[in-house]
Amino acid sequence: MSAPFGILFSVYLCYHLHTFTAMRNFVFILLLFCASTVVAQNDLLAQNYFEQGEYEKAISIYRKLYSQYPEKPEYFMKLVEANQQLQHFQKADSLLISKINSSQNYPQLYIELGHNYSIQNQPEKTTQYYKQAIDFIPENPNYAYVIGTTFEKYNLLDEAASVYEKAMKLNPKRDFNVQLARIYGEQGQLEKMFEKYINLIEKRSTLFERLQQNFSLYINEDPTNEANIIFRKTLLKKLQENPDVLYNEMLSWLFIQQKEYKKAFTQEKAIYKRNEENLNRIAELAVITIDEKDYEIAKEVVNFIIENSFTPETKLIGHQYLMNIALKTASPDDYSQIEKQFEALFTEFGLGPQTYLLQIDYNHFLAFQKGEKETAISNLKKLLDEKLSSYQEARIKMELGDILVFDEKFNEALIYYSQIQKKIQNDVISQEARFKVARTSYYKGDFQWAQVQLDVLSKSVSQLIANDAMQLKLMIRDNSLEDSTQTALKKYARADLLALQNRDTEAINALEVIITDHKGEKIEDEALLKQAELFEKTNQYTRAEANYLKLIEFFNEDILADDAHFRLAKLYEEELNQPDKAKEQYEQIIFNFSDSIYFVEARKKFRSLRGDAIN
Repeated sequence: MSAPFGILFSVYLCYHLHTFTAMRNFVFILLLFCASTVVAQNDLLAQNYFEQGEYEKAISIYRKLYSQYPEKPEYFMKLVEANQQLQHFQKADSLLISKINSSQNYPQLYIELGHNYSIQNQPEKTTQYYKQAIDFIPENPNYAYVIGTTFEKYNLLDEAASVYEKAMKLNPKRDFNVQLARIYGEQGQLEKMFEKYINLIEKRSTLFERLQQNFSLYINEDPTNEANIIFRKTLLKKLQENPDVLYNEMLSWLFIQQKEYKKAFTQEKAIYKRNEENLNRIAELAVITIDEKDYEIAKEVVNFIIENSFTPETKLIGHQYLMNIALKTASPDDYSQIEKQFEALFTEFGLGPQTYLLQIDYNHFLAFQKGEKETAISNLKKLLDEKLSSYQEARIKMELGDILVFDEKFNEALIYYSQIQKKIQNDVISQEARFKVARTSYYKGDFQWAQVQLDVLSKSVSQLIANDAMQLKLMIRDNSLEDSTQTALKKYARADLLALQNRDTEAINALEVIITDHKGEKIEDEALLKQAELFEKTNQYTRAEANYLKLIEFFNEDILADDAHFRLAKLYEEELNQPDKAKEQYEQIIFNFSDSIYFVEARKKFRSLRGDAIN
């Protein structure tokens, strides 16, 4: 064989060998993929049979899966459970004993065996096997977690607690305090639970934020609730023994849950005096008290911020909070004084970018409360000439757009909202601007363009914007299907705009026309709900109640039914002082509207009105 021919033959042979190897690997991978797909399908099928109560069929599949994958405990346990469901206890017993004999590394199987005898009502054998599981702990405390969690699976809390406690004594490096605290809580041993949780937080203070959710299972708004009392006493005792700010922080959190903001403020002042690093925590309390409309305490908190601020910026924020409170509590008689307060602040802090938020608040006040829209628009346009960041410019343009909508200058408003979207993309403020484009188009009667914007926003990362967008989208769609001229929808959009403009009487009358002229149409429930809101706003509570009751009577299967129940419950609770009727409405949401956005709040309110000791 000549050299060139030998080289060519070698290349040819290598190429085909390589191709054969690649093909073989491909086939192998394909077979693996197919096998894993079949296993996944069988797993789902067996699970479906199990959930449907077809245990014989489930056993047939789980037996095959377990023989293929004996190392997977989930298939083995499903096999055991399916036999137990069929009351084939001897088969379950044989499976478990066989597994135990094949390996000594599964102490949890003794608990499973004990449970098998428990459901056969054989307490002696049950106790015998539970004890055998617990006896693994002195030999190896590392087994504690798997043994403890298996006991917890069957709600054997005393046994689980005993395992964790024993393991921690034998090996102090093991930490089962979270598990123990949870178990103590489930057992009603609240003092021991809080002690455990607080001990954990003492070791790592950052845990407090994570554990607040655990505390909230027991702590509620009622200061006389047993858990609240125990938590407070435990913290006060700790504080006496060791004046650590950590306990002040937890007490402050407790008082905020109880809406006792004055007491929370006392704790926050104590924390601030200890470190005097910043006023962030007190500023957070100011925001909470303003949101909760506890304006007297809010003023105290804000004045503390102003008095203790080291920088003009912090002092300015404090004054903004004060003006915010003044605006929320003002009557028309106060407007002249409020204007003077704003002017005094602008004299002190200037009219540049540093006070842009204060200027937005001021011009909002001029437009929406004093009715001086042109002045407000002129002021904000002048502010846009300053050297601003993109975000500052966006916020000013958002306010400008809102005032222009209020003044029914829709096209100009749309320009500002669109500029925000172009200037700041992939941000919540951009999505907010898009929503306002949709809402402005809706006020104009351009429902098609509104729908285009709302389709995008229904997938917004901001849940609040997504919910608002979905609500408006459904309202436009539902009221366009049966009325191609959209006559009723145009009337409703006009009434909605009148409400935005605080022309409440005109809005109520416009909605009454819809309720009368379009009775039986899709728009009627929307009009009843909107009118009820305006009746509440104008303190016409019995008329609001009548609207809500009409919605519940005639539209209880429609999308707004849960809104009607919830708002009527709040009306009974907060304005009409009829807690029993409020409780009935909250109960309706709990039992009939489990997917409602009001479900969690309704359950909380219902339990509070019922007088439950613990949430």
